[in-house]
Amino acid sequence: MSENAKSGSPLGRASTVDGRLNLQEFLPYRLSILADTVSQSLSQLYNARYGIAIPEWRVIAILGQYGTVTAKQIGACSRMHKTKVSRAVATLEHKGLVERAANSDDMREAFVTLSETGRAIYGQITPAAAEFADALLGALTAAERAHLEAILTRLNDHALVLADDIANGRPLRPGGSEPEGKS
Repeated sequence: MSENAKSGSPLGRASTVDGRLNLQEFLPYRLSILADTVSQSLSQLYNARYGIAIPEWRVIAILGQYGTVTAKQIGACSRMHKTKVSRAVATLEHKGLVERAANSDDMREAFVTLSETGRAIYGQITPAAAEFADALLGALTAAERAHLEAILTRLNDHALVLADDIANGRPLRPGGSEPEGKS
């Protein structure tokens, strides 16, 4: 790891050296590393005690918040690939933490819900997960937390715009630009 990444050098245009991307300055890489670090740290709250892996926790958390949903909805909410969702749901079902019920309107999919045991585990993990999030945000001032929330929302929204640009063969627009025909 470079000293720039450790010292928190300001983000700017990601530089290349000899045609190679400097990952310590590449925002998508840094966000991915941060997300993985936070997920791995949080997983210590539930992995050892309940034997639940990160994808399984994501399924439990979504079911805890939204109730009964389909695997496709879990994937959309969590941004996990459908095979990862399917494996997590199967593992949780095997452990007795979720239940599946066929969708009578579409037999290709099933509704997934927390079992009674799953709800109890969710109820035990949730306060510790909230405490973890509060402790993580405790590294920031109130003003920094407000800025972070605004920045995360803005980056997420603009990433969706850029994905649409790529999918439709348009040049990438800098932040703040609206798609053609929209205003």
